[in-house]
Amino acid sequence: MQVRRLGPTKGVPVLLLHGFTGSAEAWGEAILEGLARNRRVLAVDLPGHGEAPGPRPEASYTVDGILQELLKLLDKEKAGEADWIGYSMGGRLALAAAVRHPERVRRLVLESASPGLATEDVRTRRRRQDELLARRLETQGMEAFVSFWMAQPLFASQLRLPQIVLDDARRRRLRGDPFHLASILRGVGTGSQPSFWPDLPKMRQPVLLVTGALDGTYTRIGEEMARLIPHAEQVIIPGLGHTVHLEGPRAWLDAVRPFLVDEAQEPMAAAIARVNARNTHDAHDDADPDVDEVALTDSLADDL
Repeated sequence: MQVRRLGPTKGVPVLLLHGFTGSAEAWGEAILEGLARNRRVLAVDLPGHGEAPGPRPEASYTVDGILQELLKLLDKEKAGEADWIGYSMGGRLALAAAVRHPERVRRLVLESASPGLATEDVRTRRRRQDELLARRLETQGMEAFVSFWMAQPLFASQLRLPQIVLDDARRRRLRGDPFHLASILRGVGTGSQPSFWPDLPKMRQPVLLVTGALDGTYTRIGEEMARLIPHAEQVIIPGLGHTVHLEGPRAWLDAVRPFLVDEAQEPMAAAIARVNARNTHDAHDDADPDVDEVALTDSLADDL
């Protein structure tokens, strides 16, 4: 597993997990350097992505396989625990770590992520969709797939970004290997992962849920997660969509950095309240508090 290390060499690390077709680089220099000012940062290329080597055993392309690699990384770094940050697919993996290995997750930040699909029928339908996407990757290659992927409504808010930002993001995605990514879809796609909804009330870690107000689906999911997780807070950032860290890195840092400080410096509740006070737009007014399975499956790109 390829790792980019930034910041101090000691202390509890911040472990960053990117989304589908992403990489460590996809977090952007502003966020990586902003976190590294006072925190030890480990930004990984997940299997099948970025500079992560291949080919790999099929077991590497499963939730448990990836979690084991991440835990071995922490062991190698002599870190008994970490503050895990995950975006979309990476958020789902970070949540899996918090549920299955709670002793290794001190704090958890989930950006535009969900606990999965609630029923087996929905997961079965999603596995069929994931298989079609995997075949598209294998038969059409990265150029065609990235164009298809980024044309989905979930990413429409990115079209307001400068062209240089969009071109750079596309360049990073095109570095992926279509066959490795197809394996990720089959083994780690939303349909292949269990539902963690029943586990949310049992969680004991502090959890920060970050969503963009323009992403109605994940804002609603975040609201329901915040209701179920005992120590969770949600920050809804106005004017941004699914990929908050790309669309508004400064707003992302304003939301996340206070959450990561030691409570001796600033209590979590006070930090979150301060961030939300700056986001007093009526983002919640546009969100339906009911989360149904249609909302959880209304886009092929959901939770990837």
